[in-house]
Amino acid sequence: MGAKNLTLGVMKKKSVFLCGLALLFILDSFAQAGKYNLLSLLGENKLESSGKILKPLTDGKKKGISTDGIVWLKDIHFSKGTIEVDLRGKDSLQRSFLGIAFHGVDTSSYDGIYFRPFNFQTSDPIRKEHMVQYISLPRFTWQYLRSEFNGVYEKGIDPPPSPNGWLHAKIVVGDKDIKVYVNHSSTPSLTVQKLNDRQDGKIGLWSGDLPGDFANLVISE
Repeated sequence: MGAKNLTLGVMKKKSVFLCGLALLFILDSFAQAGKYNLLSLLGENKLESSGKILKPLTDGKKKGISTDGIVWLKDIHFSKGTIEVDLRGKDSLQRSFLGIAFHGVDTSSYDGIYFRPFNFQTSDPIRKEHMVQYISLPRFTWQYLRSEFNGVYEKGIDPPPSPNGWLHAKIVVGDKDIKVYVNHSSTPSLTVQKLNDRQDGKIGLWSGDLPGDFANLVISE
């Protein structure tokens, strides 16, 4: 009986161990499924661009794309969860804007979080508060939000990133609110309430005027 119990105990331990390995494999598969290789998507024609520039980008370990306008991920919808991406703009006054569009219907109706790199290192106290912005088109443009709710839907970033370097953005979209974390900070740079009732839609890369660089896109719902 002792030997039998010992054998059963060993079998149970092996079973628990194998179940644990299976769980880790499943979790890892889910994690990998949330990573989007932008270079591969470009090569597979799985990106839908509204701009004029869409080209591959390799900068050391950063492999992605350079683009302008909005680039939607084909057949990918996003409701709520976390969006992470590495992005890089330019220190060009009033010309470099880049971020993420989500809950999109088309290029006229979507929510967006974007950055103004040309404000990252400014000494102007007003521009310092205009580094990261939330918009919800078509109604809630940045002009309307700044006019009617000054300082609510755009904020500064502490510490400010380099205006010409890569930054890491984590955008957490909940049922009613949105939080933006920069360069792995534990404190959000921007926390806002959502301004529309859309709960799902297209997701894409967003840049204005000058093209922006994007890499390492991860979407977790």
